[in-house]
This record gives sequence, C-alpha cells and structure tokens, in this order.
Amino acid sequence: MPEFLTLEQIDQAVNAIRAKTSLVPRVGMILGSGLSGLADLVEEPQIVPYTDIPFWRISTVQGHAGRLVLGTLEGVPVMVLQGRTHFYEGYSMSEITLPVRVMKRMGAEFLILTNAAGAINPDFEPGDVMLITDHLALVAMMGFNPLRGPNLDEFGPRFPDMSQTYDRELGVVARQTAKNAGLLLHEGVYAGLSGPSFESPADLRFLRAVGADAVGMSTVPEAIVARHSGLRTLGFSGISNKANLDGNTLTTHDEVLEAGRLLVPKLSTLVRGVLKHL
Repeated sequence: MPEFLTLEQIDQAVNAIRAKTSLVPRVGMILGSGLSGLADLVEEPQIVPYTDIPFWRISTVQGHAGRLVLGTLEGVPVMVLQGRTHFYEGYSMSEITLPVRVMKRMGAEFLILTNAAGAINPDFEPGDVMLITDHLALVAMMGFNPLRGPNLDEFGPRFPDMSQTYDRELGVVARQTAKNAGLLLHEGVYAGLSGPSFESPADLRFLRAVGADAVGMSTVPEAIVARHSGLRTLGFSGISNKANLDGNTLTTHDEVLEAGRLLVPKLSTLVRGVLKHL
C-alpha cells in the first residue's frame, strides 16, 4: 500500500460503494469506540462490509464493527462508519482518512464525528458528552499531518485554514438540541494523540496546562481532512473515564466500551436533533 492514496484510488473505493447502493449521502458519520449502536438507528439500512471496499482498512479494535451503513435518519440520507481505523494500528494517515474523502466524493456536505475520550477537565464525568469546539492536533504537529504529501487539488487547497474546523452553526444547533432535551452538554478542546498506550499522569497534567478538556486517539486527522475537503463538521466526545492525573487509578479499554452503553442514547438524541435541523 502506498503511503499516499491517489484520487484514482479514492474513486475506486467510491465506485465499489456506488455499485451496491444508489443512495447519495448528505451527512457522513464516524462512530467511535463503543458507539456503534448509533448505526442501528438508520432506516432501511444497506450494509457494505469494509472488506468489499478497495483500500479501505479493517479496524482491529474491539468495539469497532467494521462495516458501512447507508440509509436515512430523520429523513436525511446518511453514510455511517460503524467503527474507524486508527493510526496506532499501523495504517498511514492517508488510509485512516480515506473514508472522509470517499464521503465527499459521494456527495456528502456534512460530517458528524464521535469518539470515546478521557476527561481532563475536572468537571467532566464518565457518561457525559462534550461538544468539540477545537482540537489540539499533537500528532500532526509532530509531522504526521494527514495532508502531508501531494495535495489533492480536487478536494482543497495546499494550505487550508483550520480556524473554524468545527462548524459554528452546527454547534448552535447541538446546544439547542441538548437544551430542549434537558441534556448536559459540555464544550471544550479535544487533544488527539496517537495511542495505543493511555496517557501517563505527566502527559495529562501537560495537556491540562495547555488547555485540553478531553483526550483520545482519533478524530483529529478526520477533522483536518474534512476541513480541507469543505465538509461542515460537528464533533462529539463521549466521556468514558476520568483522567488519571495522580497515577492512582488504572484506565482500561473495557471501561471505555462500558461507557459507550451510557453514551449512545445521549448521542442519539443529539444527532437526531441536528439531522432534523438539516
């Protein structure tokens, strides 16, 4: 597999999906660890296994189902990734962000990103939801930017602006949806690390000092590529565990998956409210 996927390779993936469905998605969704249950809301679903799509990588992580679900939700045509791949699995940035570019080529205008994240902000508790207002692209800062390599001019410019990666109008809709439903919706900055090791107490104290509210191992590369592609993006972090700032507790993937069971109903309410607005 080449490090950088070409437009022709991206379109091979697009054509493989189009061979199985006539649906033109307006909204793409990527579901994080333990959040695959959101895909069960899709009406008249058409299922495409990731193994049927060229260049599309398979998640090796528990809690990521590994299939594409196409259909409608609140009357809106959607394309839902039931599980994502991660940089820590050994895939290139071009591979893990391929789904975003495929969504764009298939006609999507909007992208909703979800993840399971650790709380850094002391006011956050497991089971809470945070609206992502900005991110710290720490992996990209270290040189692994998903836009590294030949620029694909068909998607966007060589040097895209990242000042409004997360769409402000969609954020207003999410806040109003939460208010109407009586849901607590935090807001904050998501720090994207590479993983797969969870953060040390010193890592977490550093992240807190530089303004991060939650931390995880995904989402940021997808958001960067979405911004480059002109997709209007909304992001939610489902808080799965408290930050281990003092080193006295252990963090496990099992608790991340367990928190997903609490988070899916809340995220379902938020996503449905946003889609109704669209």
